[in-house]
Amino acid sequence: MTRSTAKPSARLKPAKIPKRKSKRNAGRVSTASSGKTKHDRILSMLRTRGGATIVAIARVTGWQSHSVRGFLAGVVKKKLGLSLASERTSSGRVYRIVEVKSLVSSRKAATAAEQPNA
Repeated sequence: MTRSTAKPSARLKPAKIPKRKSKRNAGRVSTASSGKTKHDRILSMLRTRGGATIVAIARVTGWQSHSVRGFLAGVVKKKLGLSLASERTSSGRVYRIVEVKSLVSSRKAATAAEQPNA
């Protein structure tokens, strides 16, 4: 019987070098105000009277549209608890943050109204 030769280990291969970001995507992200985070930029866009479309948010952040939708559902609605309204317009669906009166102040007003004046 002859001995089999050992096969070279896969660990001896050099590590893969990660791809650099393309110049096209890097330029898009830096065009918006660089002092704020992407979350701040999106929230300020949503708070404007005209609101923002998914395409506009994707341009500012460099995200894909499904990532923008996930941010709106996961962060804006669930984590921050903000009320998000959407409306169909000729330019597409427009999203905006709607100011809702807090429940705490309405509860205080309700309990104050229930108590008779002494």
